[in-house]
Amino acid sequence: MTQADFVETIGLCQFLPGPNIGNASIVLGKRWFGFAGALVAAAGLYALPLVWVLALGALYLEFADHTYVRAVVTGVGAAGAGLFIGTAIKLGTALVRKPAALVLLLGCFLAVGVGRVSMLLVMPLAAVVGIWIARRGWL
Repeated sequence: MTQADFVETIGLCQFLPGPNIGNASIVLGKRWFGFAGALVAAAGLYALPLVWVLALGALYLEFADHTYVRAVVTGVGAAGAGLFIGTAIKLGTALVRKPAALVLLLGCFLAVGVGRVSMLLVMPLAAVVGIWIARRGWL
């Protein structure tokens, strides 16, 4: 695989919904081995995690009433929230120097967070506005 092929594949996988590595495995499996390759690549990537999640879910159902289990689940949730906030801050540092991006961000927050407008309406509209703003050179 050449560097240009890799960049093209990663660009496509970032555009598609879902995790990039999952998309890449399906795209490369299809490219090299056809439809069967795409199925095998997806199954190979997702089968073992599915088994683990089902096993842990069954285990959790058995021990969900224990205090320590609830504490661990609460801690994992807090850690996940912290990672999410950290990522948002890291990605947001690039927006601080772009007032048009901040206005778009604020508009999305007000629409979804305050106005309770469905994200199914806000996201496509924000994408169109963001593309329009970028083409005008404001980003």
